[in-house]
Amino acid sequence: MPPDVPPPYTALTRHAMLPRAGHDEAARFNFLSNLNRYLAEIGSRGNRAAYNQRVLPRFLEEHGREPEHRYEVRAAMNRDPFHRLWSALKRNSMEMRQQNGRQIVLRQLDEYNALARQYNDGRDTLELDDNVATPAYQNAVDIHCMPGSYHGEEVPGDISAGANYDLGLFATTAGGLGGLSDGGGQALVAWIRRERPEWAPRRILDLGCTVGHNIVPLAQAFPDAEVIAIDAAAPVLRYGHARAQALGVHNIHFVQMNAEDLSRFPDAHFDWVQTTMFLHELSARAMPRILAECHRVLAPGGLVLHLEQPQYADDMPLFEQFLRDWDAWNNNEPFWTAMHGEKLEEIMAQAGFSPDEQFVTGVRAVVDETVFPRASDNGAEDHGRAAVWHAYGAWKKAA
Repeated sequence: MPPDVPPPYTALTRHAMLPRAGHDEAARFNFLSNLNRYLAEIGSRGNRAAYNQRVLPRFLEEHGREPEHRYEVRAAMNRDPFHRLWSALKRNSMEMRQQNGRQIVLRQLDEYNALARQYNDGRDTLELDDNVATPAYQNAVDIHCMPGSYHGEEVPGDISAGANYDLGLFATTAGGLGGLSDGGGQALVAWIRRERPEWAPRRILDLGCTVGHNIVPLAQAFPDAEVIAIDAAAPVLRYGHARAQALGVHNIHFVQMNAEDLSRFPDAHFDWVQTTMFLHELSARAMPRILAECHRVLAPGGLVLHLEQPQYADDMPLFEQFLRDWDAWNNNEPFWTAMHGEKLEEIMAQAGFSPDEQFVTGVRAVVDETVFPRASDNGAEDHGRAAVWHAYGAWKKAA
């Protein structure tokens, strides 16, 4: 790493709700940040060499044909020693991230639960509902290898899941989302400023907000807007609300709610409805329902925008599909492969968004480039650089 660039973890932006890391804990996160950066850099290059030089020739010899789908590529690559080593390191880096973050949080849990209560108690901008059940598809697995997933609690009313997520996300992306891991939200603001510089949405809805890191920049950009951020998991909402308050952002209403049922809101209520890396965590039954609700609550002239990794289009090489599919099989992302294999434009059309209302665009994370260099020109995501997403959106026309 160049001497004028600080170790990744030291560039993380501190705020009052962020648990403090000791010397050894910060050193572990620095190690994991650099390990993730290294694994990202060698992953595509090394796996591609293994595929072209060993795996594909062996497959052709054994089958007399090219692989027909990404699952055949995966089965063949899983026999290759380089891929097995790389995959094991990548999985272990995620487990180490969770263990280190969890250790930091649990060591200070009572202190930060008490601090969160100071920010949360008596505020009408946090609304929790014990009657909201965690969806079965979220209960079935610890997403991202995170113990207890988003909804787990060590003690009633705690914030451990949110605090661990906030700490660890920076290490997993090696700072590629910026010092507050809000590069996605910053990207949304930059995009709308370019597309509709005079547009000022009155009401904004963020679905699957987790700790609110991507909705905070929108609330800051549109301080007069009514901003509602929902999630089904209470621990991340407690932490996210306290985090926003600690950052001086007071115009976000955090609500515990399942996005499959937005009946609390009337038709055509919001000018902007958005998600960020949320659709791939939904079951095949939940996603169409949520997209239909997005259409119902969106006002004519309003914007729906979903930031995601690109769908596995027919022109995407099978090797690239396989590599992007790694999280589905190794990072507790059970719906990743099925969701990215769908034609999202068709599902959005079934939800009510006509093809002529829809668009697909690229959105690049906005971060401090003196610390976090820009993404490569080919637009590929690199955990050591600014991330790039595909945005699947629609401007809803009047009926």
